[in-house]
Amino acid sequence: MDGNGRWAKKRFLPRTAGHKAGAKSVRRIIENCVKHKIAALTLFAFSSENWQRPADEVNALMSLFIEHLQKEIPLFIEHNIKLRVIGDIATLPQGLQQQIQETEATTATHTGLNLNIATSYGGRWDICQATKMISEKVLNGELSLEQISEETVAKHLVLADLPEPDLFIRTSGEQRISNFLLWQLAYTELFFTETLWPDFDTDSFDEALAWFAARQRRFGKTS
Repeated sequence: MDGNGRWAKKRFLPRTAGHKAGAKSVRRIIENCVKHKIAALTLFAFSSENWQRPADEVNALMSLFIEHLQKEIPLFIEHNIKLRVIGDIATLPQGLQQQIQETEATTATHTGLNLNIATSYGGRWDICQATKMISEKVLNGELSLEQISEETVAKHLVLADLPEPDLFIRTSGEQRISNFLLWQLAYTELFFTETLWPDFDTDSFDEALAWFAARQRRFGKTS
């Protein structure tokens, strides 16, 4: 979800205004996913590398996250949405950790859209934590080296219970993955748009879905 800062700069506003506008886009896209009966949506909200941003911006993002988790609980209940936050949660402020736990518990039994928010997340971190868990099992004698396969690694990633993504959307004209779901995106269709995230509306999302529907997915095979 890229372009909040540039959206604000174009309007001579502080970056925090861009993040607040971007939060409104999040709600629009969640509701559109519900409308289209999409099974899972993973939003890259805050990366491992984003901790290097100025402290005032990081603090504002953390406060905004707490505010919207509280605010959107009625939406999650109304639409049967199951929330999960993925990433190195222990690095987040204590208040945010508590709000995440409460919201996840409230929506744990929901069976609609699986909404995943990647926060303090990185694809390399995901693979590293999977490697540590596998290594521990090998050391404990629960797993042999011969038993380690791609399937083994996939089962230890944070979204192991969900299918790999079909469609990746990157806004604001940037054309890179930026350490997002590195393992899981191996055969995902990549859609890039010049639209800044706060301007990414339901029409923009439907355009991406139409583009995806026209793709021929071969997964290394012939057509």
